[in-house]
Amino acid sequence: MFVFVCAGCGAELTNPLSQVALPVHARQKYGNGAQLPVLMQPGTFAVDPDPWGGPWRMWDEIDPGEAAARGIYAPVHALSDSAPGASVIAPGDSRGTRLIPEKSSGACCGLDGADGPNMTCEACDLPVATRVDDCSLWQAVRLSPDAVHRVPVAGIHAPPLSWAELAEQGEVTPPFEPIPTWGGQLGTDHYWSWSPRWEAAAGQALAHLLVASQGQPVKVPGGLTADVFQRALDVLLPAGPPERRAVLAGPGQPSPDAGVDILLVPVHPQTGQAWSPAGPAASAYPVPLPLGVWLWLVSPRPHLPVPASGRLPQDVLRDDPLPIRPNHLFRADRGTFQHTLVRLPAVRSPWLRAILDNLTQGTTADLFF
Repeated sequence: MFVFVCAGCGAELTNPLSQVALPVHARQKYGNGAQLPVLMQPGTFAVDPDPWGGPWRMWDEIDPGEAAARGIYAPVHALSDSAPGASVIAPGDSRGTRLIPEKSSGACCGLDGADGPNMTCEACDLPVATRVDDCSLWQAVRLSPDAVHRVPVAGIHAPPLSWAELAEQGEVTPPFEPIPTWGGQLGTDHYWSWSPRWEAAAGQALAHLLVASQGQPVKVPGGLTADVFQRALDVLLPAGPPERRAVLAGPGQPSPDAGVDILLVPVHPQTGQAWSPAGPAASAYPVPLPLGVWLWLVSPRPHLPVPASGRLPQDVLRDDPLPIRPNHLFRADRGTFQHTLVRLPAVRSPWLRAILDNLTQGTTADLFF
């Protein structure tokens, strides 16, 4: 456990927090006017290894060697020149800070952080953090790495959960959810959609699936896994043999056989490490999925055909509606896909660069949200 303190005066700025992995959807911008919830669970923080926010430099101002040194191997619109390593927390876990009113301009329904740090230490007025809560953005506070220090808290430090414990106790992420929005005639409104968390997870995984494909067709398991990935893979990859096979693998699942090329595996939510197999499948390419998404894919929650409390009486007709589903095919998150793909060295391959160029030109727009 840690608390974060002001680098200027030492005042405590957060509750005690434990470190977890940065969520895949941390940089997601979802829809238009959507009210996204808080990014981090209360009592946790995650470190973002990449710079975030201004100042910005356009791609043509950056030497390719410098970009590669930062782990970026293909063109992007612009790169942040802010300091990397911000610690991301839930807004409710911040303490001893105040907002800077003049740093809140330009946003739509809240704060977007475009003007730089918008929170100061109450004790000494040093700018220490940036709060983000605008529409279509996940709500978070980003503690500036050069303005805060992390201090250990005395007490019992529990080790990370084992894979077996996560498989049994892990929280699933449903693939569909209601999305609240601003601007309805009666105030807030909502619509039913694919989960933004799933769309971000698919964006990251799809980038890895393309790299793992080596330019060959890929077949994923049927059902929901195919709904999420197969359409995009069939469009982006050539048809015909030879075909590479991907399977779901992880704790509690049967050991993959030696003929499997790609494994869809869970990522530990505390350590950020992907599950890895032993045996013949150890050489397969691991494609990371957030634990909650992976748990749902390996054990889907069915729509119950009868009430959970018992059967309907014999002379009572069933008239409850079918489960609500989105009215469009699944689409991966474009921003997460691009953010992931440009950071994989394999993107230097001409065929992957062509996919990336088509993405920026909009020719594959129906595959992405």
